[in-house]
Amino acid sequence: MKQKKNTILIVDDEPQIRKLLKISLQSEDYKIEEAENGGQAVRMAASIKPDLIILDLGLPDIDGKEALEQIREWSQVPVIVCTVRDSDKEVVEALNKGADDYITKPFNPDVLLARIAANLRKAATQEAGEPNLKNGRIEMDLVRHEVMIDGDNTFFTPKEYDLLRYFMVNRGKMITHRQLLREVWGPAHSDDMQYLRVYVSQLREKIEPNAKDPEYVVTEPGIGYRMEIHESADAPATV
Repeated sequence: MKQKKNTILIVDDEPQIRKLLKISLQSEDYKIEEAENGGQAVRMAASIKPDLIILDLGLPDIDGKEALEQIREWSQVPVIVCTVRDSDKEVVEALNKGADDYITKPFNPDVLLARIAANLRKAATQEAGEPNLKNGRIEMDLVRHEVMIDGDNTFFTPKEYDLLRYFMVNRGKMITHRQLLREVWGPAHSDDMQYLRVYVSQLREKIEPNAKDPEYVVTEPGIGYRMEIHESADAPATV
């Protein structure tokens, strides 16, 4: 049986760079997909689920670091930044936002190929993320930033959305108050318990059949909260 080719998504607005990368990578039997801006890159990352992304930072619509942040909301696909920006600040910011590697232009094709192989090996045993999260009546599209409750598109403020996403990603797990505050609001808010209670209450009003008797986000007294796992409405019944 022929081995499946690894798919690499090249994100760069310069056709000449994409052509150079494509020739180098196809010589190593990689399958190549191309995107010329950040929005297209995010959509393609969700639709084709590449095995690795080569990402330029100077894109025409959004900065490459912003595209990286959006992809990192749901995917841990290896991302190698390939850019003319060579300052330490740019390198640190890109790595902090989730880049796995950083190469400056002009680059040595052999070095890039070695970095690609190394990152693919590292990712080989990691579980891929999914751009859609489902739990009972709740469905989140992490690419479009949409939430459906019982099939209806429902508005969430940015913080409500971030809080729901954290619950959905960690559904079934007990999460402490401080962990929620730190991960959703940042370390400076790790003691704002009343702040968290207000947002959880607002969230319950939108996702629970009965907010006064929650079935999804339940309280762990003195500890935190847990999102219960629910079967989807269209899931087959067990007998």
